[in-house]
Amino acid sequence: MIKKQLLTPILILAASSVVAGWLFMQKDPPQVSKKELPTMLVDVIPAAVTSTRIQVTTQGSVMPKTQTTIVSEVAGLIVEVSPSFVAGGFFREGDLLVRIDDRNYRAEVKRALASVATAKTNLTKELGLADYAEQDWERAKATLNSSKAASDLALRKPQVAEAMANLEFAEADLEKRQGDLDRTVIRAPYDGLIREKVADIGQFVNATSPLATTFSTDVAEIRLPLPDKDLPFVSLDDANLRDGNGPLVNLSAYLGGRTQSWQGKIVRTEGVFDDKSRVLYAVAEVLDPYNQNSNTWEQPLRFGTFANVQIEGEQLNEVIRLPRSVLRGDDQIWVVTDDRRLKPFTVDIIRSDESSILVSADNLTGKLVCKTLLDNPLPGTPVQLNNSATLSETPSETLNAKASNESD
Repeated sequence: MIKKQLLTPILILAASSVVAGWLFMQKDPPQVSKKELPTMLVDVIPAAVTSTRIQVTTQGSVMPKTQTTIVSEVAGLIVEVSPSFVAGGFFREGDLLVRIDDRNYRAEVKRALASVATAKTNLTKELGLADYAEQDWERAKATLNSSKAASDLALRKPQVAEAMANLEFAEADLEKRQGDLDRTVIRAPYDGLIREKVADIGQFVNATSPLATTFSTDVAEIRLPLPDKDLPFVSLDDANLRDGNGPLVNLSAYLGGRTQSWQGKIVRTEGVFDDKSRVLYAVAEVLDPYNQNSNTWEQPLRFGTFANVQIEGEQLNEVIRLPRSVLRGDDQIWVVTDDRRLKPFTVDIIRSDESSILVSADNLTGKLVCKTLLDNPLPGTPVQLNNSATLSETPSETLNAKASNESD
């Protein structure tokens, strides 16, 4: 009875195994399919070789080349000032700016003239006495039959020398008094403008008292910071700068609701790197910034203007300009091959700015560069061109067609 009870489950298990095996043998094997990469729609641009002149962009504040603090060289009361002796007033070289009361100085000149006249009279008298003394000595020598030489004192030479020294002293004093009188009239040292007025009419000033701060308006300067990465593209050879062959600069500033522009030239560098900012300062000049001698500029270039500056740099040949957005990682871009697949390409970046890059044309000429920003693209990903290049054209055909259209 027990054997029958054990045999029944064993038979059931055996039958189930046979049925399961039969069912398994009847199932078709799974189909393995290779998943194709999805085709992506991209924009491309042809890598066209070009020549371009580098424009180095920088900024700076416009300052006068010459700034002077005008001081009084004599003491006295200011009795007259020029109408242009106001902050912002323009003047020409030699114009009267300030006149100081000169009555005391004219009196000093008269006294000095009298001293000169007295000194001349004394010198004439001493020369006459010296001449008589020499004649007396010659007569005495003949009478005494002596060959002894006369002493300088006997010939009154010390007295003559003293009289000549007194005359020179009197003439020097007259020259000083005349100079003080002339300095009571303070004239403009150059064409310029008054930056700040310190003294005015009715004020008593001492010698060395400041009267005004002035700027020369013949030349304006602007210091331009140049980082090390820009220096290879700007010609700053000292010999060229001394000869006046420095790079041209274009200044622009937004004034009066519109952009104004001026032109100048780099004339020198400051010769050393700034120890804080690590830049080299180049100095550009703009002639006649206030249009005092011509109407060169539409608007005057006022001192203190903060200007954007473009420096004309070196000419680069055999380069390709691309949008900065095509860069993917470290100096790498994606190009589209002839069979319309993505391929990474490492470029040699010559120069870059905020909008574009200049790369060497080596091995890149004639290729299509992918502009579309893709998420994690893989080499070999198939693409479809979205812009003017067609699927039936090769990259070289696209370039040829574009060149033909431009020539037409």
